[in-house]
Amino acid sequence: MHDTTDFHHDVRGDGPVLLVLPGGAGHPMGLEAMTARLARRFTVVTCDPLGLAHGRLGQPVADQRVEDWSEGARRVLDAVLPEGESAYVFGTSAGGVVALDLLARHPERLRHVVAHEPPCVGVLPDGTRQRARMREVYDVYRAAGPRAAGARLAAVLAEREADGTGEPGAGGTVPGSGPLSREEELSSPMALFLAHVLVPFTGYVPPLPGAEAGPGAAAPRGGAALVTPAAGEDPHSRLLHRTATALAERLGAGVARFPGGHIGAVQQPEAFADRLAEVFDRVPGGQDRSPTASA
Repeated sequence: MHDTTDFHHDVRGDGPVLLVLPGGAGHPMGLEAMTARLARRFTVVTCDPLGLAHGRLGQPVADQRVEDWSEGARRVLDAVLPEGESAYVFGTSAGGVVALDLLARHPERLRHVVAHEPPCVGVLPDGTRQRARMREVYDVYRAAGPRAAGARLAAVLAEREADGTGEPGAGGTVPGSGPLSREEELSSPMALFLAHVLVPFTGYVPPLPGAEAGPGAAAPRGGAALVTPAAGEDPHSRLLHRTATALAERLGAGVARFPGGHIGAVQQPEAFADRLAEVFDRVPGGQDRSPTASA
């Protein structure tokens, strides 16, 4: 179990607190341009659950639990959030799953959550099959290495049969091909995601109305008033678009469209940041901030 007492995070900017929960294995790689843009309007607190950007890359990692990352995020909020105030939260991919759990457990600490393409496929009518396909990605990783697993994951997300091609998902680069040594795995955020995050996070069912609640969690109060499911404009991640839509239906909310694809925050960081601020502006209690006109 991850020790949440050393849940790493960085703080930049000034304004209302915005907690950023990265995807993959939680390494905030590639998010610098987006957070710099957001820091003009918010106090941006970027989490790094495993400390991979804080000197812990290469150290042993166990299988991860959504609840542990959520508890770590809550501790970060306790450290940075003034008493009596609430925070905005943005979670993407695996971080979106964590954001939903944080909302279920501590809604009083949150002003609004944007969950961007969270892969909690269990909310789908065919969720059992989709979770089994994610397990197949893990099995491919163990048998054939990260490149083969990345191709299988791309096929799963696009809802097509695996054809041996595709870009590795979840961010990061991986060395070589074939199964990795333990040392190689520990030095690759992508490999750590495939080995220790993919299965437990895609298998998590958020405690939403009409879904089975996890231990110790209650259904989010306020439903659509507290959370906006989001999906990229790029249509290739069909599975995660369906998942975002299913979440929105459970919550009685709409789906917000964001620039780019699953890693739109990296692909189009400034447009993505401005869209995120726009969504927050529209929620009850959101501050009146005009969109930034230029970089």
